[in-house]
Amino acid sequence: MKRSRKIVFIILSVTALVFALLVWYKYEYSMGKAEAFQVNSANLDRRLLIATQESAFKDSITQLLVKHYTSYPVSIKVIDISSLSKIDPADYTAIAIIHTWENQEPPFEVKSFIERTTAIRKKIIVLTTSSDGTYKMKEVDAITGESKIEDAPQFADKLIGRLDPILKDKN
Repeated sequence: MKRSRKIVFIILSVTALVFALLVWYKYEYSMGKAEAFQVNSANLDRRLLIATQESAFKDSITQLLVKHYTSYPVSIKVIDISSLSKIDPADYTAIAIIHTWENQEPPFEVKSFIERTTAIRKKIIVLTTSSDGTYKMKEVDAITGESKIEDAPQFADKLIGRLDPILKDKN
């Protein structure tokens, strides 16, 4: 009987350790929730949606995008990627999605949004960050890279380079 108790104790201890490691990993490496805000009038003809996650790198890129488009006649809405399910892509001229590759795949909200927007994919620009900077969804022509804060201006410029033609070519 003592032997079976030891086995149960070991199994429970290993299970608790694995659970603690999973909780620590999620806390340590998951992205925070980005704060939503609006810049310029929502009634403008050209509307840009930026869906992102909270991190110093992504916040820096978002601020650079907002700074660039604030002086243009473009309505800018920033949301967390967790709100993508509530978004009607027809309401926007261009959509920028900035996310981290997590657990060998994109966040569920991003994947789901991309899957339901195949008809208008040309107006969606994705920036995917990952540990080695190469991961991305196969069905998306994404900008990829590592989350190095010193590279934020270059990534913002790449996003602007792809967003400008979409925002200028509004039909």
